[in-house]
Amino acid sequence: MNHELDFPAGIWEPFAKSRPPVRCSPGYLIYLQNTQATCFYYLKSGKVKSFIQSEDGGERVLNLYTAGSLFGEASFFDELPRVSSAVAVVPCEIVPIDRELVSQEFAKKPELALAMVKYLARTVRLLSGQVDQMAFRPARWRVANYLLTLAGRDGMVSCTQEDIAAAVSASRVTVSRVLNEFARSGWVELGYRTISLMAPERLDELCKL
Repeated sequence: MNHELDFPAGIWEPFAKSRPPVRCSPGYLIYLQNTQATCFYYLKSGKVKSFIQSEDGGERVLNLYTAGSLFGEASFFDELPRVSSAVAVVPCEIVPIDRELVSQEFAKKPELALAMVKYLARTVRLLSGQVDQMAFRPARWRVANYLLTLAGRDGMVSCTQEDIAAAVSASRVTVSRVLNEFARSGWVELGYRTISLMAPERLDELCKL
């Protein structure tokens, strides 16, 4: 199961060439939920977490972005307040993209506009999938699906069990139990803040049940 659209490598790099990146330390809050989106961002290096927060302080992780990704684009284009917040997980370099820069790059590379539409559609699909997971799917399915979604081409997922628990609406204990079950079956290998998918096809089979 591959949840990534097949974007050419480096497709978003034109956004980063004309402006210097902003360096962020771990824990730096890039934008806040319910604020106006005057720009979105290209992640040149590092890792960024997007999340939503309830009125009682509860947090749910929406996505973990790695180098080469765009984030914060949906609220920028629909011109409504942001529905999530974003924070740097590790040292990051980000490039703010405002309307002037978008117009310039779309004029020079019209194919970027179509790619952006596809990228926005992926964001909608991701959120729709999360609603489906919360409403109908068991914990084993949600954890397996999340791992497949985040895995790089090398089969590596860099996140903590707490990150997974917040993202799939399950307790840390439940996530630990599911991951240990997957590890005993030889489907994954657990490391420090990393999970290696040893048999992604088995996880994929589970998600098709």
